[in-house]
Amino acid sequence: MPEALLPIIIGIAGIAAIAVIIIGVISVRSERNLVEERLGRYESGFQSYLEIDEDAQEKDEQERRKALDAIDRAIGKRPFAQKWKQQLARADMKLTVAEYAALHVVSVIGFFAAGYFVLFRGDLIMSIVAGFIGLFFPRIYVARATSKRLLRFEQQLPDTLGLWVNALRSGFSVMQAMEAISRDAPEPTSTEFKRVVQEVQLGIDVEDALEHLLARVESEDLDLVVTAVNIQREVGGNLAEILEVISHTIRERVKLKGEIRVLTSQGRITGWLISLLPIIVALFLSVIQPGFMNPMFENRMCGWPMLGIGLALIGLGMAAIQKIVNIEI
Repeated sequence: MPEALLPIIIGIAGIAAIAVIIIGVISVRSERNLVEERLGRYESGFQSYLEIDEDAQEKDEQERRKALDAIDRAIGKRPFAQKWKQQLARADMKLTVAEYAALHVVSVIGFFAAGYFVLFRGDLIMSIVAGFIGLFFPRIYVARATSKRLLRFEQQLPDTLGLWVNALRSGFSVMQAMEAISRDAPEPTSTEFKRVVQEVQLGIDVEDALEHLLARVESEDLDLVVTAVNIQREVGGNLAEILEVISHTIRERVKLKGEIRVLTSQGRITGWLISLLPIIVALFLSVIQPGFMNPMFENRMCGWPMLGIGLALIGLGMAAIQKIVNIEI
């Protein structure tokens, strides 16, 4: 093979690997269970029934997804699948367990191909390491999306409670107030309260709908609000005053959390920098000189113990730093 064509082939292979990951992410689509399907139809409105033939669309969708359906039925009842469902719901990602598992496979193949053809240029060992990193990439992405969504929800919660209190004092019922929140609040608050309202309208009890909300949004502040609403439904009382007090408390907690986050930002960045620096240096050396790190992986007597001890110490150091900067309020 002429050496002049080698960079072109490597570039095309790298672009193809990236395209595989992008196509895999775009192609995955959500298959909802019975309740999710009814909620989706309710939310889309009656216009969709007039514009498209849903029966034909659902039939075509089922024909295209037979393989994923079989995988989803096979692993859907497993404990890890239930955990994946909860993680995807908290991140508001419309993926089934089978699609999420397929995304792991696509990510591993894509990272391995990018490492083998682009980064490490034929270094099999480092490419396998890249594929192993790709195995965790979807989980990191979902965890990051969940964290960002939870942070936005908690920051919006005091204003949401203020809107709730004003609606109750205007004569609205609890459900009417939540419906007003679903219309006027920003994302992701509006989506979550809209699902609560729709679940209640479909016949689900209010307490169960609020528990579903709490399962999707794992927030201590929201837990306090849900507990207050459930107690008020059982024993009575002025819910507007209760929510107003909770809103003031949550607002102060959010303010304090923001100040603590600013003060501990240097420690968190230092932890990530110290933890990732050895890995980045190893990858950099492998890119500029392929095969440089291979003796560490090939030597089982010395290289493997050194790698294991190094990764363990990196993990322990990162955990210790995160424990120090994570201040509970």
